[in-house]
Amino acid sequence: MAVAAVGLGARPLSAQVIDHVEEDWELVVAEPYAATNAPQVTATMSPTNSEDGLHMTWEINHKSGAQFVGGGLTMQLWQGEGWLATQRPVASTLMTAAETIRWTQSMKVQGGNLCFEVKDGTSTTWGNFGDGSDKYKANYPYTGTLVGYSPDTSASLSGIGFASNRVTSFVLKRVRYYTTVGTVIEDNTERVVFQRD
Repeated sequence: MAVAAVGLGARPLSAQVIDHVEEDWELVVAEPYAATNAPQVTATMSPTNSEDGLHMTWEINHKSGAQFVGGGLTMQLWQGEGWLATQRPVASTLMTAAETIRWTQSMKVQGGNLCFEVKDGTSTTWGNFGDGSDKYKANYPYTGTLVGYSPDTSASLSGIGFASNRVTSFVLKRVRYYTTVGTVIEDNTERVVFQRD
């Protein structure tokens, strides 16, 4: 499998041939506070350049929506502001000071569906997560492409909804584009969502 690197501002190969994207994320937590489920962080991934259409949220230390729940790890699918599905594989509350949480978010067009997955996660509080099981995946019927995907959109739609003072940094570290002909294009540009001064 061929791997090519792209730099800042570079466009990968023709977006029409890209059917799979992976994002590597890193969250460094300074000092969580379990009593208020702080901090609460969300990473967003969309096949388009907005959250108006189908998109996924990976919610750390909370579940948003009409029935808010504190703690845990939650994947949700949305169509605009309309909720579609929830996977909540972990319910325990973030509680380890000075820990680094890493994970990969995947989005793939496959068999008439848009398939989201969180994998290769590591943390002190929750251990390893994203083991390839269905509880870390969500599929939804989709006839579109990934032509509108941008990692800048992922970064701009992600953030710390509560207690950013308890976070050191939140960064989209790198992106990999997989094409239908087996090429992998890697973008190592770091996109900082939050950085404590």
